[in-house]
Amino acid sequence: MSQYNPFRSATYVLAAHHLRQLPPDEGIEVAIAGRSNAGKSSALNALTGQKSLARTSKTPGRTQQIVIFDIGPGLRLADLPGYGYAKVARSLREHWQDVMQVYFESRHSLRGVVLVMDIRHPLKPFDQQMLAWCTASNIPCHLLLTKADKLKRGPALSALQRVRNTLPPGATAQVFSATAPLGVDELVRKLCQWYELTTDKPGSGAQ
Repeated sequence: MSQYNPFRSATYVLAAHHLRQLPPDEGIEVAIAGRSNAGKSSALNALTGQKSLARTSKTPGRTQQIVIFDIGPGLRLADLPGYGYAKVARSLREHWQDVMQVYFESRHSLRGVVLVMDIRHPLKPFDQQMLAWCTASNIPCHLLLTKADKLKRGPALSALQRVRNTLPPGATAQVFSATAPLGVDELVRKLCQWYELTTDKPGSGAQ
């Protein structure tokens, strides 16, 4: 029997271009970040079981704002702007680099970051930068190695181990595929730890 997924109730709240537009800095917030072509939107949709919660597009880089989703009372999921691939103006890239650095350094409710990357091309320079921001701010980081269905099981597990061998203390990683699907339950368990949620079904009587 599959575990209970509390993220299926996620709902859109707002999209912010500046940090001052975000909800009050309280409760628990988890961010999802990644290169624009890494499958971040597909991962969000797979996590929540909603096909169109996060926009997916043939053109990478559509997310140019911080998109906030409500998970429950005081619980939020923040979809950060895609980076490293989008063909946007230099001024916008610089704006988001500044915004992201301040976000990581000052957002007190930020409990963890899911860093999405293509399993075939992991830990590119922008990924390393995001990981460094997490480490400097003592924010747990969980790497989601997406598109694992593009590799056979052996090469996928080898890629996972190579990534794990390079991670700083406290960072974790898993394989994932939104189309297979693969790794959704593992991601749910990780996020439930950060949100202090249970994967027991309401009313099941589990302690």
